Amino acid sequence: MAWLDIGALEDVPLRGARLVRTRAGCIAVFRTAEAEVFAASNTCPHKGGPLSEGIVHGTRVTCPLHNWVFDLETGAAVGEDARIATYPVRLEAGRILIDGTALSQRSAA
Repeated sequence: MAWLDIGALEDVPLRGARLVRTRAGCIAVFRTAEAEVFAASNTCPHKGGPLSEGIVHGTRVTCPLHNWVFDLETGAAVGEDARIATYPVRLEAGRILIDGTALSQRSAA
C-alpha cells in the first residue's frame, strides 16, 4: 500500500466530515469518535447527495437529501440494495493517511 497524507485529524470535527479532492474524485473523510476515521465516496448512489454534508452517527452517515443510511465500515446502505466505495485509512502521529493504491483502483465520484 502507498499511504498518502490527506490532513490532520484535528481538521475533521467529531461526528463530522471533510471533503478531500483526489485524482479518483471527491472522497469524504468522516470522524466518528476521538480517533476513529473512515473514508468513502462523497456521492450517495440514490440521488447524488453529498454525504460529507450528512449526519454522522456511530459508524454510519445519513444522506442529507433522502435519508439513506450508509455503514462507513462496509459502504453498504442500510435497508437498501446499494453501497458506496470505501477506502482504507489509518492514523499516524495525528495525521490521516489514505491508501493511494485503493484510490487508483476505483473511481470515487
